[in-house]
Amino acid sequence: MNGILAVLFTLIGPTVMWTEYCETGCLQRSAADGGWTLSAGSVIFEGEMIGTELYARYDMGHKFGPFQPTFGASVTDTGDVWIGNGAAIEWTFGKRDGGFVELSLMPGFHFQGSGPDLGGILEARSGIAVGYEFQNGGKMALSFDHRSNADIYAVNPGMETLALRYTMQF
Repeated sequence: MNGILAVLFTLIGPTVMWTEYCETGCLQRSAADGGWTLSAGSVIFEGEMIGTELYARYDMGHKFGPFQPTFGASVTDTGDVWIGNGAAIEWTFGKRDGGFVELSLMPGFHFQGSGPDLGGILEARSGIAVGYEFQNGGKMALSFDHRSNADIYAVNPGMETLALRYTMQF
């Protein structure tokens, strides 16, 4: 995946901020739906499915322009752990018909269990999700995340997760 999701977040985030938020304050704090996201999925390393991952994420109940602060942690069946925080940006389709797309970028720490060597402890997680928001505020989505260290270490193979996730909003 080579960081294309991180590049998309870095390009699209400021563009959305500029076109949709700067009239009232580019990074002005506003209310947002906070909530917990839980997901389970397949871990992919060098094109091979090598295991499973459980992931939990907490989205704060506010955002700065389009950027909603978020915190996450995951564990794989090989004992690898990732913990990080960053931001997510969400777009809805049409006049709030339920469909949405989300991009996220979260720098964090990777603690290797018996899984593959990702190069070092600093590993960013970038992701994209496509889903549907139900009338009760819950969201179901298919997500694809990539973790890598942006070549700050000599080794940088990257690792992905394809998952089904559910968000409970409050």
